[in-house]
Amino acid sequence: MTQATPQGSPQASPKASPLLAAIKSVFLKEFFSTFFLAFRYLLKPKPTLNYPHEKNPQSPRFRGEHALRRYPNGEERCIACKLCEAICPAQAITIEAEPRGNDGTRRTTRYDIDMTKCIYCGFCQEACPVDAIVEGPNAEFATETREELFYDKQRLLDNGDVWEREIARNLAADAPYR
Repeated sequence: MTQATPQGSPQASPKASPLLAAIKSVFLKEFFSTFFLAFRYLLKPKPTLNYPHEKNPQSPRFRGEHALRRYPNGEERCIACKLCEAICPAQAITIEAEPRGNDGTRRTTRYDIDMTKCIYCGFCQEACPVDAIVEGPNAEFATETREELFYDKQRLLDNGDVWEREIARNLAADAPYR
């Protein structure tokens, strides 16, 4: 089959010849190429894990359940600067503060996080000048009711107490990259 070009001279069609198509179908080229591709993946190790018995390794930058940290002497780290509340794009953090003693420092009286609003962006952790609020390594904090996802100050401090060792290790591992 020929086609006329703008110059008027006939040119061969770009379609494959019937003989070449017959040879490909006789030797089952597509079948064998697909078969070998599937066979190659058959021999690779499977990426499936038997969760919860097996778990993926977590990055030190993993963003899980929120926690408020304490200093080694037991004092809360939060200085009530409210930077985390200001930077939160989901407006999930609410802080109330009052002066503490005669030294002029402030401490939080209320620190609430609405986990139903939180998008786990990590901005609160990045904004905190004293590493008080962190997103810890806990990824398993499912609840049965919506009310359990409203974290108050005491729950956040309890999370910090439980996960402090891992949080400190993850922050130390991530420190060279900040």
